[in-house]
Amino acid sequence: MGAEEPDLYRDTWVRYLGELRHRDREPAPGIVRWGWRGEPGYANEVGESFRPIVPVAAVWASYGVATAYVTADAIDKGRKAAAAHSQDPSRARRVGVAVADTFVWQSLASVAIPGFTINRLCAASLALLASLTRWPLPVRKWVTTALGLSAIPVIITPIDR
Repeated sequence: MGAEEPDLYRDTWVRYLGELRHRDREPAPGIVRWGWRGEPGYANEVGESFRPIVPVAAVWASYGVATAYVTADAIDKGRKAAAAHSQDPSRARRVGVAVADTFVWQSLASVAIPGFTINRLCAASLALLASLTRWPLPVRKWVTTALGLSAIPVIITPIDR
């Protein structure tokens, strides 16, 4: 029995660009299948957390990193599906399903839902701090950023399930 080819998005440095693993992957021994695993690909979530203190272009760049990861993972899954079904007459459909499934799932679970949630949480906290405290604006912005960063593991846990 030959050794299995390593998954580029699980077994290499690329994993640090993406937070969620696709459901069809088996975790490495001793690693929880879903959840916070010290893989901070939370690029857009981190970008949203820092929105109050960085230029908007930096936030959009964080979405670019997250989208690049999702796209590359979808392409990789399509290639693997093509190789696994090379003799199958419905190969094109299987590849299309693999690419679409990975791209849609990862886009929602890794980019859209957590990014929107942290964006709204940070906007609300900045507004609340402005109305409830007399803290200077830089302090309110840093507190909002810290709140956004600390919310990342809390927000992605329900999405992972």
